[in-house]
Amino acid sequence: MHEQSRPAPHPFHQFLLKVHSRCDLACDYCYVYTLGDRSWADRPAVMSRRTVDQAADRIAEHVRAHTLPAVGVALHGGEPLLAGLDEIEHCVRTIRRAAGHLTDLRFGVQTNAVRLDPAGVARLRALDVRIGVSLDGDAAAHDRHRRRRSGTGTHAAVSAALDELRRPENAPAYAGLLCTVDLANDPVTTYEALIAHDPPQVDFLLPEGNWSAPPPGRVPGSPDTPYGDWLCRAFDRWYDHPVRETSVRLFDDILNLLLGGRATVTGTGLLPSASIVVQTDGAIDVCDALTATLPGAGATGLTVADDPFDAALGHPLVRERQAGAAGLSDTCRACAIVEVCGGGAHTQRWRADSGFANPSVYCPDLYRLITHVRGRLVADVERLRAERSAPSAEGADRESH
Repeated sequence: MHEQSRPAPHPFHQFLLKVHSRCDLACDYCYVYTLGDRSWADRPAVMSRRTVDQAADRIAEHVRAHTLPAVGVALHGGEPLLAGLDEIEHCVRTIRRAAGHLTDLRFGVQTNAVRLDPAGVARLRALDVRIGVSLDGDAAAHDRHRRRRSGTGTHAAVSAALDELRRPENAPAYAGLLCTVDLANDPVTTYEALIAHDPPQVDFLLPEGNWSAPPPGRVPGSPDTPYGDWLCRAFDRWYDHPVRETSVRLFDDILNLLLGGRATVTGTGLLPSASIVVQTDGAIDVCDALTATLPGAGATGLTVADDPFDAALGHPLVRERQAGAAGLSDTCRACAIVEVCGGGAHTQRWRADSGFANPSVYCPDLYRLITHVRGRLVADVERLRAERSAPSAEGADRESH
């Protein structure tokens, strides 16, 4: 990308704090622990209070510098609940004290929910922290991958936590469900297992993979569309239901983009990436999922102890992730649906011999899904237009006389 084509840096609006760098599960698809990067093992297990204080000051500094009306703070891991609720409360209160008078702070925690009990839900709700839970479908689907280190499944424990979370008084704290797509699971059965827990939102996540380390069932360069077909079936089940059961972020974003709107998060569309990661030792990383490409790929060399977040805005990977169409491959820029697809997730464009200058490894799947959704939308618009232009039975009768 030529220097003169670079857009102005986009300030960070989402801060992902790795409050704990270990996990109590052994999910076999996890990009943090299973893909060769071991940097987590050299970091403190828990983010210290000193590092929390420094991160809070840097967030306030960034908000003040860019007059940001609202920012999100995601408490992440590993498994963030391993840090303990006292440390999570300290983190929330410290950041609110530093930046809460400057902006609208929105806190969330993404958890496997194994340790999420009624007392934990109540405490997080009292802190105004929204809770997202990872769930891959019914018991068979979920327990295939999301197991304890002993090999036992976690679906029963997660379901119990969700029973508590979906109680009416806890509705403000229930953010939704995150489901990793597995081709071995039926998409309709999976979707219906998810909505049985009354989530306000569902997010389908494609397994982390790239051209050099492809995801399961995805042959790089093949025109086959196994993930696209899976998602199309889930979309049709969601879209055809007479009552809107929940928001599915991926589907809603595609519909919004096709209608000329905006995506809500990066991954679809050409919205610049506005997130940044703080590791437990205070290191500032571009994106935690970049470790799925090369060990240490997301490191900036910056820390919250020594550097403002503005310093990360100049990092080459941050600039590339904020460049919109100019940061995409020639193939993507020439594609008719680039403004909807956005080239797919940045990490999934990686190829060892060419870096990120490629379409997504999921390119055929994304094309299949987006054109399917577009086809459904166009058909509905044409049907509605025909219904509105057709004369009513009463009008037709008057004309006949």
